[in-house]
Formats: sequence, C-alpha cells, structure tokens
Amino acid sequence: MTVRVGVEEEFHVVDRERGSLVPRADVLLDGLPGGTYTREMARSIVETNSEVHASLEGLHDDLLRTRRGLDAAAARHGLAVIGAGTAPLGRVEAVDVTPDARYRAMADEYRRVADEQLICGAQVHVDVPDRDSAVRALCALGPWLPPLLALSASSPFWLGSDTGYASWRTMLWQRWPTAGPAGCFRDAAEYDGAVAGLIRSGVISDAGMIYYDVRPSAHQGTLELRVCDACPRPETVVMIAGLFRALVTDVLARADRPGYRACDGRHEWLRAATWRAARSGLEAELIDPETRRPAPAARVMGTLLRRLRPALEEYGDWELVRDLVARTVANGSTARRLRAAAAREDLLAAVDLLAAETRGERPARKPARTSPFARAARVLPTAEPRPVRVKSTE
Repeated sequence: MTVRVGVEEEFHVVDRERGSLVPRADVLLDGLPGGTYTREMARSIVETNSEVHASLEGLHDDLLRTRRGLDAAAARHGLAVIGAGTAPLGRVEAVDVTPDARYRAMADEYRRVADEQLICGAQVHVDVPDRDSAVRALCALGPWLPPLLALSASSPFWLGSDTGYASWRTMLWQRWPTAGPAGCFRDAAEYDGAVAGLIRSGVISDAGMIYYDVRPSAHQGTLELRVCDACPRPETVVMIAGLFRALVTDVLARADRPGYRACDGRHEWLRAATWRAARSGLEAELIDPETRRPAPAARVMGTLLRRLRPALEEYGDWELVRDLVARTVANGSTARRLRAAAAREDLLAAVDLLAAETRGERPARKPARTSPFARAARVLPTAEPRPVRVKSTE
C-alpha cells in the first residue's frame, strides 16, 4: 500500500502589536473554508488540516499554503498566528471556551486543567493496513516518541515567564487523565475495550478524549502522533512527519519477523524519557531508547536515523530527513531560538519571531518594540539558525 501522511496543526491567535493571546479565532474562521480550518476548545486557537500526501514535498507545499491563508486572514483583523506549544504572552483569564456543548462540558468537569488548555500541538497521521496493526504498533513506537518531542520543542515561555523547560506544553498536557504513553494491547478489540472502560468510569466522556502520545484514529485508518509541540517552521513538521512515517513502517515490518517482541513490559521509563525531552529539548541529554541511559541529543538522533534509514530510503526521504535532522540538532530547538530573541530584546520579539516563521519568513533583526506584557526571561546562549530548503523527495 502507498503509505500516506497528513498533518493537523494548531496555532495561537495573538494581537499583532501587543503579542498577547486574544479570543478571536472565530473572526479568522468566518472568512476561511471549513474543514481545512476549524475551531478548538480555546477561542484563541485555530486548527488546520492538511490533505493526505504520498510525498513530503507535497505535504510541505500544503502546509505553506494553509499557513499563508491563515496569516492573511489574521492580518485583515490586526491579528497574527503563531505555531508554538505555548504563546509567550497572555493571561488565562483573557481567553474563553469556544461555545460548543462538548467543550463547555469539558470546561465544567476539568476546571483549571481545561482553563489552561492554551497549548498547541502538531499531530501527524500515517496510513496503517488495519486497526489491529495500528494497536499492536503502539508499544513498539513508544520509546522513539520522546526524541520527536525534543525535535519539536517550542514552548519555553508560559504566561510571560521562562519555565526552564523546552516544552512546557508537555507539562500542561500531561495533567489530563489519559495523556502519556499508550501502553500495550494485543489487538484492536482489547484496546477498544479499555477505552470503553475509561468512558464507563466517567473520567472521560468519549473516545476523542484519549490523549495518548500515539493512538489509532477513531475515524480514519491511521496512527496519530500526538506528542509534539506545534512548530513555527513548516519544514520541522515535515521532518517529524517523515520520521514518524518511517517509524510506523519500521515497527510494522519488525512485527512480521519470527520471535519479535515489541515490549518487555517495562513502561515506567517512558514517562521519564518524555519528561527529559520536555525539559531539555535538544540542548542537553535525552534518554537513549535502546540503552535507556542518558546520551547527548545528537547521538540519540543518530541512533534514530540509523534505525530508520531503510524505511526513509524506501520513500525517497533519506537525504531530506537526514539533512533536516542534522541542521535542527546543529542549530538547536525552537525553544533555544525563542530564548535568544527574548534575551536580545524582550518576549514580544519572541512572538514576532514565531509569527514570521509561521508564515514562512526568516526575519532579520529589527529595532525592539516594547509590550506591557513583556518581562525579562532567563535565557540560554544560542547560535543564529540557518535557513533550510526543503528539497524534492521524488
């Protein structure tokens, strides 16, 4: 089968001048086609949905078109959109819940957890042969997801201050009762039974509230990656999509080998590895999925690429994904870039950087602006990022 890939991206809506979150997603969406652009629980977030693609080049072009359409709609109203796990500036009290019965019920049940759901992710869908295959792949995929989180880390700031984390979104996200590693199931029937049990318990209301790091889609024949922050640069999303497609292909191929065991039954280290990736991003050690010991991020990414090279070559993605990973590791995470911008100027400069990169630009430095919301932030040293050209995968 042709293994296609699609992406859902979430974006924060911010005031173009002040940089702060604003509950004006509806204003943008009124002028945009439904399906491609949709609402989320917070009225300050817009979701976009790509088409499905066989090539990463096609996906990249799709993401660029969608982002430019969203940016143009925002600009007409004095707004901007930013692709990041969290928005650097804003107040929880300034954002309301979208007027939808399901979202209102979630807000009433989960209270502060729902109130602070001002976070954005990038979700990747990859075709799978059948639902049983998707469920059996969950356990084997788990160890390799924290490195993908580290590559996406874009949320060091929360409500105007530096959290010390590369992905504070992960810390907020994991407060939901069904977030985190998926665990192991024999087949789709066992998985669906577990989901039904969670619904009967009253802790969640429907299958859409299964927030595992990876899950079989409830409505499509895909596996869905959910662990990653939203990313300002579309090529970062393309890189992660290519890696995830290769991971799924690799895991399903290994599952057919005689005597293959996906899991040793030990899952406690997976949550710890996710925490490490959220804390460090690419700027310190990660947990190596093979040894379960700390290792430099560059070494972990090298291990990942070596494992996935056959699958990446199968799709014609090897050179593209290898180069994107190498440049991302060399230049540092988005979190590092944002801290550098805030150190040079203020948090509004970090918002400006996110807005420019989200619409596909690489902004030059410009005179600092001041924002009533901006505060000083502790920062890490960084190198200036180099632009990355997404090449054809044909």
